[in-house]
Amino acid sequence: MDKREFYRDARGDRAGPLDGVRVLELSKVWSGPMAGCLLADLGADVVRVEMPGNREGRMPPEIPGTGRSWFRESVHRNKRSVSLDLRKPESAAVFLDLVAGVDVVLENYKPGTLDRWGIGYAACAARRPGIVFVSISGWGQFGPMADAPGYDPIAQAVSGWMALNGSADGPPVKAPTFLADDLAGLHAAIGTLAALRHRDVTGEGQHVDVSLLDSLLYNSGGYLTLGATDTPIRRWGAEAEFVVPAGTYACADGHLYLAIALDKHWRVLADLIGRPDLARADGFATNEARRANRTAVNDVVAAWCATRPVADAVAALAGEGLAAAPVRRFADAAADPHVIERDMVQETVLCNGTTAPLTGPSIKFSRTPTRVRTGAPEPGADTDDVLRAAGLDTDRIEELRALRAI
Repeated sequence: MDKREFYRDARGDRAGPLDGVRVLELSKVWSGPMAGCLLADLGADVVRVEMPGNREGRMPPEIPGTGRSWFRESVHRNKRSVSLDLRKPESAAVFLDLVAGVDVVLENYKPGTLDRWGIGYAACAARRPGIVFVSISGWGQFGPMADAPGYDPIAQAVSGWMALNGSADGPPVKAPTFLADDLAGLHAAIGTLAALRHRDVTGEGQHVDVSLLDSLLYNSGGYLTLGATDTPIRRWGAEAEFVVPAGTYACADGHLYLAIALDKHWRVLADLIGRPDLARADGFATNEARRANRTAVNDVVAAWCATRPVADAVAALAGEGLAAAPVRRFADAAADPHVIERDMVQETVLCNGTTAPLTGPSIKFSRTPTRVRTGAPEPGADTDDVLRAAGLDTDRIEELRALRAI
């Protein structure tokens, strides 16, 4: 399908499918900000509440030529920012004033923290009946571990995920990305939409509880069920348990990944690599046989790959309709014409006037397209505007500023 055909019914008067939804985000690091980023990318008006002195905006490295942190620009684009010191009662009162005008409160502080500040779910629901209050934490709002500190790699370790990651004969390895945080952010965004649907039908708000651990377990491919039944689970590294050959193979100038899922594809591969004798040979003809003969199969494929440049090997495999791809860097992916055509890299004007290629939203909507509308704001950049919209006059705002509450 042509890109213009997909967007032929697009309208330009809305920020996205969540245009009109108002979110107050009180979060830190990655899981909460990622959930807020998803909602903002979908068109919601997300106002981020930041504590004075927040240093996340200066987390290295900087995006070259911008003076701006990759961290902040990645998850705080498309948002607005207010500065409130919520440890002060005056700021807590202002926060509840803001709650009165929003649909969603999103937070990822340790359970009980917001209650101590007087702005937990009960206080927000009293001020705004029907509020959807979304909490993300390491272990959830209840359970024996609820009060323990929790970070992304800790959740990877506790869940069992880390034990299966890495080479088959190496130590456990964490994910290179913030996997548990990202999944919790995704589940929090989904939970927000489900709770909003319920509110729209019944008028009832609710507390939505999302944990890093639960999110990682949910998306662990059913391994928790195997664990609960004490079924042995092996670490496979880059290989796949179910199909052979599948894995990374060294070429003359890099690596490729190849997966052969069907026996007919194995026969094609056998011909391509000059081993037609193995197409229907014992130990090779069926996937079941190849799984039992994994080392020999891998050796045959590896020998063919070893003498060829990655591009030549992938072209030959793809030319026969086989699933293969070069193992690339993110820099290579960013320059890929397909990635660019899909708007996954969007040149964005940042708040200081520089530009940066920010990662675009992943979901495409034919009628309500989404995009990176703005770079991340400076902390507190929208404080006065947001507070005035909530009904505070200039004198009150200046009083709060004198008290260092904002």
